[in-house]
Order: sequence, then C-alpha cells, then structure tokens
Amino acid sequence: QVTSFQGIAVRSLCSSSPHEHPEHGRLVYKGNLAKAVLGVKFFSYSTSIFNLFMMPYIMLKTGIGFDSVVLEAAFYGVIGFFTFVTPVTLHVLTKGYVVRLYYKDDIDTYTAITYNVILAEKATVFHQKDVKIPDITKMFTTFYAKTKSMLVNPSLFLNIQDYNHLMGYDKSLYFKLEEEKEAEEKK
Repeated sequence: QVTSFQGIAVRSLCSSSPHEHPEHGRLVYKGNLAKAVLGVKFFSYSTSIFNLFMMPYIMLKTGIGFDSVVLEAAFYGVIGFFTFVTPVTLHVLTKGYVVRLYYKDDIDTYTAITYNVILAEKATVFHQKDVKIPDITKMFTTFYAKTKSMLVNPSLFLNIQDYNHLMGYDKSLYFKLEEEKEAEEKK
C-alpha cells in the first residue's frame, strides 16, 4: 500500500486493513462513545485529585473552623464522599462499555476492548458460547461474556450478521431446544 505525502512516496508498514487487528481478528463493532467515556472519566479523576490536594490548602488559608469535632468530621466526610464516589460511580457504570469488538472466525472467539480503572484499554477474550443474554433488560448490560457485563449498541455493528452471531440469534430454535433438553438430562 503506497500513499503520497507532499510528493514523497511513503510505503505503509501495515499489511492488514484498518478493520483487522493481527492479534484480535476482524473488527466487527466500534463504540461511538469511547472518547466521551474516556474524557468524562479523565475529567472526573482529575477534579477528584485536584480536590484532594487543594482542600487542605483551602481550609488552612481560609481559616474555616468548626466549634464541634463532629461537625468538622461531617464536613470533611461530605467533601471526601463526593471526591471518591463520583469517579467510582462513573467507573462502575462505564466499565462494561465496549470500545471495540473483534472477531476471529477460525476459532470463533471475540475480543472486547474496554477501559479499566486507570483508563487503559483492557482486552477480554470470550467464545460465543460464553455469551449469556440477561432475562430482564438491564440498564448498562446488553450481554454477559462469561460473568462480565458488556454494553454494545446493536446499530453500530459493521454487519448485522456479526451481532446476530454474537448474541446467538443465528442458531435455530431446534438447536436451542436440544441444548435445553441436554441440560435437563444432566440434572
């Protein structure tokens, strides 16, 4: 693949298409809120860290004092609560948001890329048979990969057949009945 850059021919070192990743497989899904999730979490973390370092300074410089130790402890407790609860809540709500989803056809495995606590990308590898759809629709869960909840937007899949295969909708009803029958026989 050769592209031109200001009259100079530049050869690309990438041999695969932009929708393929050599380690994870073919890109089947790309979340459109990835940058927003990363930005909001980064902003929340940075304001909490700023608050953590600036509150003692502000308290010393303003001379805010309390007559009661209980009132002072309650005040610092409220400040600390909001300093730590906001980033933790954001992480809990967004930890299952799938940034990218790759699929390897030959071994029928998916690799979901999510953000971890320190805002680094985390890869979760699972098989289609590990996918469980919750019986009751949950707010931040589309499916479970093994035991981890994952959130995807079905309309953002590059090919709807990939979504159907992920969720197991491409299996026939007869096949599902056979699986249930085998499960009951094992009991």
